[in-house]
Amino acid sequence: MNVTRRTALAAGAGIGTGIGGLPWRSAKAQAANTIKMALLCDFSGTYRDVSGPTSLACARQAAAEMNNRGFNIEVLFGDNQNRPDVGSNLTRQWIDREGVDLIIDGGASSVALAVADIVREKNKVFMSTSTATSDLTGRACTPNTVHWTYDTYMLAKSTGGATVKAGGDSWFFITADYAFGHALERDTANFVRNAGGRVLGQVRTPFPGTTDFSSFLVQAQASRAKVIGLANAGGDTINCIKQAAEFGITRRGTKLASLLMFLPDVHALGLQTAQGLVCTETFYWDLNDRTRAFSTRIRPQIGQNALCMNHAGTYAAPLHYLKTVADMGAAVAKQNGAATVARMKAIPCDDDCFGPGSIRPDGRKLHPAYLFEVKKPEESKGAFDYYKLLQTTERDEAFRPLNDGGCSLVRS
Repeated sequence: MNVTRRTALAAGAGIGTGIGGLPWRSAKAQAANTIKMALLCDFSGTYRDVSGPTSLACARQAAAEMNNRGFNIEVLFGDNQNRPDVGSNLTRQWIDREGVDLIIDGGASSVALAVADIVREKNKVFMSTSTATSDLTGRACTPNTVHWTYDTYMLAKSTGGATVKAGGDSWFFITADYAFGHALERDTANFVRNAGGRVLGQVRTPFPGTTDFSSFLVQAQASRAKVIGLANAGGDTINCIKQAAEFGITRRGTKLASLLMFLPDVHALGLQTAQGLVCTETFYWDLNDRTRAFSTRIRPQIGQNALCMNHAGTYAAPLHYLKTVADMGAAVAKQNGAATVARMKAIPCDDDCFGPGSIRPDGRKLHPAYLFEVKKPEESKGAFDYYKLLQTTERDEAFRPLNDGGCSLVRS
């Protein structure tokens, strides 16, 4: 295989420093007592700011906090380029050549669905922390996967449901044309219709690579829908919102529903443009004492990057995994990924980002979801003070009911 600079970066230079401190042993003995975690996400494209380097710092923070638990920890990372083939190849290389035990994140839904199949085949562990599609705990669930941070059902119920209740009963979707966008549009459209609303149309935008959304926005406006639902994320959402403001779409009474928007997106847009937008996250740095404590700990590692739920999930998910490894013993945990996930489901979750929680039989991690409104510029008191809380959906109500997803692991 020809090794390109990108491949070398993803598969080689991404190997992090081992964290442990045990005395030197033979290579074989040391390998048996070393847990290898690999972060797979977008380091260069549309989703870089909501995952990428900040997520890597968070994964390393989890490893550092689990230091001196009787086993070594190594953190690797790689750029999936938002392509399933790249993500699949990296996953196989990491597991087959590097002996990786845990794949973290996965990123784009199309990548994560492919990675879940490989991890199941290899009997390792996959903890998806920025992937949106609810199919990961539905038709595509596996005994080796945990879906941690959020999903399209939760986003549709929280942001979509609130928008319909506020009078937005006719929708037109601008949808990223891959698994994530399709799932987010599908789940939101179901909530709209069930609430008595109508879907007047949709347009699919090529992913990745779309930067000019003007024709799509004009088409959406021409539908006369009260709400334009943005079933996209990252740079795509930012560009849609900026261009909608430039065209004066919202000034004419049409509402934008940013179905997946993050704090880094708000930071990039600025409060002048983003004010009044509503979004859902499961973590906000200023939510409570524990979220503020985590933010204080991680800030020296991330500089002036904005924190969002993806980053928090990439700290909390491997932290729970490492707590489970400490409970089971590294050698036992490394032998059987499905057994390790089963043990993770049996142990209550608790961390500074999400608080107490649990993992259901289908792999869905449960915690509250928070509906936020972006503050006006004059309401913000300082750096990253961008959200005001509108509503909290408790963990047992936030996500799709266990028996409704079609997961083969759920006993009816």
